[in-house]
Amino acid sequence: MAECKIEQNKQNCNCTYEPCARKGMCCECLQYHWQQGQLPACIFPADAEKTYDRSIENFIKTYQKRN
Repeated sequence: MAECKIEQNKQNCNCTYEPCARKGMCCECLQYHWQQGQLPACIFPADAEKTYDRSIENFIKTYQKRN
């Protein structure tokens, strides 16, 4: 199994939720949000990410507005 590159991942992470314990651990982040019926911050553009609404419905609505 490949080694997790946490520090490198953090450089590309746009999540603004600072107390997040999963920052830089993409596999854990994705698993956590999927279990909550959500998508991770990195899927959203910056303005939508700041709302903390990670719902699939918000993802669809956000990209329908942009296209």
